[in-house]
Amino acid sequence: MSLLSLPHTESVSLSTGSTVTIEARPLVCFFNEPHLQVDFHTEMKEDSDIAFHFQVYFGNRVVMNSREYRTWKEEVESKNMPFQDGQEFELRILVLEDKYQVMVNGQAYYNFNHRIPVSSVKMVQVWRDISLTKFNVSNKR
Repeated sequence: MSLLSLPHTESVSLSTGSTVTIEARPLVCFFNEPHLQVDFHTEMKEDSDIAFHFQVYFGNRVVMNSREYRTWKEEVESKNMPFQDGQEFELRILVLEDKYQVMVNGQAYYNFNHRIPVSSVKMVQVWRDISLTKFNVSNKR
């Protein structure tokens, strides 16, 4: 299986029913504090607003947020850590009517209410300390 280069950036069009699927593995052991970051941008540039920011501090915590007009909003933090040291994982981000639901290896773990309309998301970026083996967006209508 070939690795995708990081940061991995793709143009997207999301709506209720869309699913973003990511398969990856942490690059280093949790002791070295690797990160995973997924950002749903409103434009095809990194300094644009972020409708959904999902960052995993492996072995420690998960932080979710949004950024509007270059300002980060109130952070949502979870200590729930379903990721296993050195183990490949499947991350699915489901776009529901009122929130993003994040599933890890088939189990729902995190929810983040929409702050910016999903229809404004134009780009998804995946990066940090992972080896990325799959990135896919499916739109079910």
